[in-house]
Amino acid sequence: MKKLFFSVVCVIALAGTASAQTDTIIKAKVLDDGSQDAEKFYNAGIEDFKMKNFQGALINFNQAITVKADFERAYYNRGATKFEMKDYNGAIADFDKALTLAQNADSYFSRGQAKYALGDKAAATADYTKTIEVKADYAQAFYYRGGIKFEHKDYKGAIEDFTAAVKIKPDYAYAYNDRGSAKRMLDDIDGAISDYNKALISNSELAFIYNNIASAKRKKGDFKAAISDYTEAVKLQKDYYVAYNNRGSAKVDAGDYKGAIEDFNKVLELKKDYAYAYNNRASAKYKLKDYKGAIDDCTKAIQLDANYGYAYLNRAIAKEMMRDNAGACADWKKAIELGVESAKNYTGDCK
Repeated sequence: MKKLFFSVVCVIALAGTASAQTDTIIKAKVLDDGSQDAEKFYNAGIEDFKMKNFQGALINFNQAITVKADFERAYYNRGATKFEMKDYNGAIADFDKALTLAQNADSYFSRGQAKYALGDKAAATADYTKTIEVKADYAQAFYYRGGIKFEHKDYKGAIEDFTAAVKIKPDYAYAYNDRGSAKRMLDDIDGAISDYNKALISNSELAFIYNNIASAKRKKGDFKAAISDYTEAVKLQKDYYVAYNNRGSAKVDAGDYKGAIEDFNKVLELKKDYAYAYNNRASAKYKLKDYKGAIDDCTKAIQLDANYGYAYLNRAIAKEMMRDNAGACADWKKAIELGVESAKNYTGDCK
């Protein structure tokens, strides 16, 4: 009988790279031009913003602008308020107006965030770059620009930006984490682990960092350490189904198939439609020679994701063990159709 293998999926968690959240701190400033009424409305708007009363903030910033039409920071903060209200086009219009009044790095950065939220990553990148031109030590602009480079698989460019971010802000845990993930994508596993450790030194309460360092250790074959770090991740975040899934996969690697099934069961308690967990649980059941259980789980994965090529591959392997050669051949062919090249190794006896 030909040698069989089961594909186990491990999911990478990134640190919210290039998320659309506005991180700029909004600070009230007392103007010196004598527009006391504008200042009053402006500062009231700031207080409303801090209290997350965005509708109230919007009203107050509107009033401030009515009193003082060239109130640059009021336009900026009204834009930030509209951003929080998910009115991204309105936010961009206000940031545009603020920039006609002053070339402020915050306005470029926040406009970039709004453009990213609208899916215009090229325009967002241009604004992050402009932010850096105006203010060379703007760590967040480097970080978010690096995140877009990561999304575009420019891992070397992403590393350059994340490195710039941590030079400016040495305790920037998110930037260390994402630089680690970029290094990991380039197979620099030791470099990735080093960066994840730096991220944990900066902030040991971020569950996804433990998940990521565990996955790097798993890739090095240190399954015991990986399982320990995944455990830390789920201690910090009880509903972290990705970390449970990954810990289960590491347990499969370590030969603890019953423990793996417990983890995959936990994943499916938390997220019933997580196809990866069904496929991975099938791999553990296969190792325990529960071929029917493996077939059932692969079938469930396929029902959830009809294009899940590895679930077809794994179901075929289990079907062959049940002497269902016709069913196995049909699944291997489907896996090949879906781009799983390794399935070609099993079709020699198929007609």
